Amino acid sequence: MRRPIKNPHIVQPDLKYQSVRVEKFINSVMWDGKKSTARRVVYDALEQIKEKTKTENPVELFETAIRNVAPAMEIRSRRVGGANYQVPREVNPARKQALAFRWILVAARARKGMPMAQRLALELIAASNNEGPAVKKREDTHRMAEANKAFAHVAW
Repeated sequence: MRRPIKNPHIVQPDLKYQSVRVEKFINSVMWDGKKSTARRVVYDALEQIKEKTKTENPVELFETAIRNVAPAMEIRSRRVGGANYQVPREVNPARKQALAFRWILVAARARKGMPMAQRLALELIAASNNEGPAVKKREDTHRMAEANKAFAHVAW
């Protein structure tokens, strides 16, 4: 029997931009429960985006970056009769967002020699222009799904 579906926690919009997605991103940036530090990092990154790109609303660029990084397909391992198949699957919208957040943060944390807010700003700008390591990760995921399209018929 399947486990019951839990009611998801409803996140309140962030204080500055009134965006639920920005608040969820702040929660993803947060380490060791230090939300005020994570909030300062994200808001500083959005301010730097505003200065560097001369845009009025940095949240639009943030949304574009998330959309560009979010994968449409991914591969999941499926064991059938002693063999493991890499089966391509469509990605659930909540997982799309979570993967996009994760890939952007991993790419930002991999950059060295500058404050986290600056690294995050550079990564978000690159992702909004469809370039950078996070977008490359999405393209690699799509390429793997395309290569394993032959196993799409394997029942899930």
